Amino acid sequence: MIKKLIRKILGVKEAPVREAKRNTGVPVILGADQHGIDPRLLSSNAVRVTSTLQEAGYQAFVVGGAVRDLLLGVKPKDFDIATNATPEQVKRLFRRAFIIGKRFQIVHVMFGQDLLEVTTFRGPSTDNAPKDEHGRVLRDNTFGSQAEDAERRDFTINAMYYNPANQEVWDYHGGIEDIRARTLRIIGVPEARYREDPVRMLRVTRFAAKLGFQIEPGTREPITVMAPLINNVPPARVFDEMLKLLMSGQALACLLQLRKEGLHHGLLPLLDVVLEQPLGVKFVTLALDSTDKRIHAGKTVSPGFLFASLLWHQVLEKWNAYKAAGEFPIPALHLAADDVLDSQTEKLALQRKIGSDMRDIWSMQPRFERRTGKNPYKLLEHLRFRAGYDFLLLRCASGEIDAELGEWWTAFYDGDETEREQLVASLSHGGAAAGGAKRKRPPRRGGRSKGDGGEGGGSDSGQGDDSYADAPRAASGGRGAGASAGTEATPAPSEPREPREPREQREPRPPRARAPRAPRSRASAGADTVGNGGGHGNGNDGE
Repeated sequence: MIKKLIRKILGVKEAPVREAKRNTGVPVILGADQHGIDPRLLSSNAVRVTSTLQEAGYQAFVVGGAVRDLLLGVKPKDFDIATNATPEQVKRLFRRAFIIGKRFQIVHVMFGQDLLEVTTFRGPSTDNAPKDEHGRVLRDNTFGSQAEDAERRDFTINAMYYNPANQEVWDYHGGIEDIRARTLRIIGVPEARYREDPVRMLRVTRFAAKLGFQIEPGTREPITVMAPLINNVPPARVFDEMLKLLMSGQALACLLQLRKEGLHHGLLPLLDVVLEQPLGVKFVTLALDSTDKRIHAGKTVSPGFLFASLLWHQVLEKWNAYKAAGEFPIPALHLAADDVLDSQTEKLALQRKIGSDMRDIWSMQPRFERRTGKNPYKLLEHLRFRAGYDFLLLRCASGEIDAELGEWWTAFYDGDETEREQLVASLSHGGAAAGGAKRKRPPRRGGRSKGDGGEGGGSDSGQGDDSYADAPRAASGGRGAGASAGTEATPAPSEPREPREPREQREPRPPRARAPRAPRSRASAGADTVGNGGGHGNGNDGE
């Protein structure tokens, strides 16, 4: 009480006192009645890993974002474990454990499809650690104590440790108070921490939008100046962070926060142009809202669909430009997709599968306009039809295309065989509504020989040119191909033909007698063999 009164009289703020507490290296330990974590939200495999390490004589805690989510009453998606055991010691305790990482080694422990990340307590970064010319740490495998590990973490709300065995939370940097105040605060000097790892600027933006927290002023101020440092981060890391941002359940809020902090330049450079267009804003908003709803409902989300939605209006703009330049629609669409993907791949390491899914979704859009014949049935069998169909509905909802197209495909997708046939037939009778009138078959070149007596050389319909229709029959029984167009002959009067007997009642033809072949000598056979390039090759005497 006396200390509080002195602070109040002298006007000393509480923040420096809390900062002094953070630097003591002594944690504030809270029991189950103080932090209020529900043990039922814990993963059974996380408890299994911590208990296995503790039984082997090591320290083990659930750490990081999992503790933050547990304190907020949210079931964590991932569980990270921190221990004083080295990666090799951890690996020996579990059957399916793999050491990964170059900058800092970690262990992935697998239980079926469940993956847990186990890290050794990190020590303070040394001056000898390899860095790039901008100060980003490239490799740092220094191990240390739990207090040193807490100081190495990025934000106070992520620097707490939870022990499932006794349900205690160890807080080194006032993370509990910041969670209650809904404040994001970086540990240490912000400029130095951002320079060590520029991805922290993306992380603070994501946490602020996802959790609805306010960024502490000292943490926010350097971001605008140091944002260009993100260009030095490997594209794969930037892509992973962007994917977490877009699939956080608050994707639109995260993108708006990126723009607010000036971090969107270089990440999604085309997004600025999209968000300045009325149709683009509506389309992106609908796509991100749909993604957030699926995440909140526990459904899967396709990254390819997400990025295809964000970049569609840039593809559309380039597609129209190529068509205006005289390119055919389908090749123009592929060229536009190549341009947009190439410009993004330089900044984001889009995986090949994601890029392939984006191309499939985009290339299906013109095919939805072809609704006659077998075209709808073939498109329905496409492996990515559902993604392309959902993309089409977004285009209809945003006002880009007529809603009638989406309604027709919804009815076709949900209908049975009879209803689908009726939908296709209604458009076939409608003509242009189904993508244009039915094409007429072009006339055949030349006539087709029907082989009937006296009608050789006639056309398909039996009403060919007069020179062909009036041509005389050939001498061999009237079954010839008729006279040629340049032959001048006197037309013979047509005589009625007698009806033929059915094929089953006709008498079989007698076998035609063949004259015996004259025997050949060896010399003539050999000569014949040589003359024919080998002939039969044997020159048998009996034949």
